[in-house]
Amino acid sequence: MTAQAATRERSQLATTLDWLRDRPLVPLLLLLLALVGLLQAVQPGIVTAGWVSGTIRFAVPLAILAACQTMTMLTGGIDLSVATVASMTAYVMATNVTDHGWFVAALLGLAPAALVGLVNGIGVGVFRVHPLIMTLSMGLIVSGLVNVYSRLNITGGTRVPPEITFLGGQTVVGPVPLPNNLLLFVPLAVIILVALRRSGFGRLLYAVGDNQVASRLAGVRVWQVLVVLYLISGVLAGLAGLIYAGVIGSATGRLVDPFLLPSVAAAVIGGTSIFGGRGGYAGSIVGALILTVLVTLLNVMQAPEAVRQILFGAIILAVAATYTRITQES
Repeated sequence: MTAQAATRERSQLATTLDWLRDRPLVPLLLLLLALVGLLQAVQPGIVTAGWVSGTIRFAVPLAILAACQTMTMLTGGIDLSVATVASMTAYVMATNVTDHGWFVAALLGLAPAALVGLVNGIGVGVFRVHPLIMTLSMGLIVSGLVNVYSRLNITGGTRVPPEITFLGGQTVVGPVPLPNNLLLFVPLAVIILVALRRSGFGRLLYAVGDNQVASRLAGVRVWQVLVVLYLISGVLAGLAGLIYAGVIGSATGRLVDPFLLPSVAAAVIGGTSIFGGRGGYAGSIVGALILTVLVTLLNVMQAPEAVRQILFGAIILAVAATYTRITQES
C-alpha cells in the first residue's frame, strides 16, 4: 500500500468517525437492528408485530428509570435509589388500592417516592454528600422501611388494579399493536427531550455537570438545581414502578430491584458521560431497547445464568467503550 493510499484511508476513516460523532444515534440503532437480526437468525419467526409490542412494553419502565440516570449523570451524579423507590411505589399502591381506589393509591405510592427524591436532593445539593453515597444509602433505608411496612401489612394483601394493568400491561388492538404504556411514555419522553435541550433547567443540568464551580461563580444556585433534579428523579422512578407493576400484574417490595444496573447501563450505552456535561435522553431510550432485546436473545439461547451475566456485562462494556470512542471530542 502506498503512502498516498494509506493517507486516503485515514482521511476516509476520520470522515466516517466525524459523521458518526455528529449522529450519535446511528451506531446505536445499527446495533439494535443487528441484535434483532441475530435473534431472528437464532429463532426464526420470533420477530413479529406481537414480539415488537412486548419488547416495547418491557422496555418502557427501564427507559423511564434510564431517564433518572441520564439527568443525574448529566450533573456528574447518579441515583442508585431509583429501583428501590420504584418497587416501594408499586408495593404501596398495591396494598392501598382496595381501601382507597386506584388513583388515590397511586398518589399514596408516589408521595414517598417524591419524598425520597427530595431527601436525596437536599443531601446532594445542600449538604454536598456524594451522589453515589447519598442515593445508595437512601436506597438501603427505603428497602428497610419497605420490609417493615410489609410486616405491618401482612394481612392486607396486594392487588394491581385493572387501570394500572391496562396502562402497563395491555396492548392497543389494531393493524400495528402497540402497548398502552406508550400513552404515558411518549408524552413524558417528549417533555424530557425538549426540556433537556430547550429549557433553562435543562441547560443548567449540562452547565452544572460541565463545571459546577464555574456555574456557581456565574450565579447559578446549584443546590436548587440538584434538589429539583433528584425530586424529579424520585417521581419518575415511582412512575416506572407503577407501570412495571401493570406490566407484570403484581407488586412486591423488590419488584423493580433487578432494573438498577440496567438503568445505569442504558444511560451509559446511550452516550451519557458519567463525568457529567455530555449526553442525552434519546440515546438512553435506544439503550433500554438494546438491553431488552439482549435479555430476550440470551433467554432464547438458553444461556445459563452465569454465562448470561458474563455476556451481558461484556457486551455492555464493549458497547459503552466503543460508543464513547466514537462520540468523544477530537
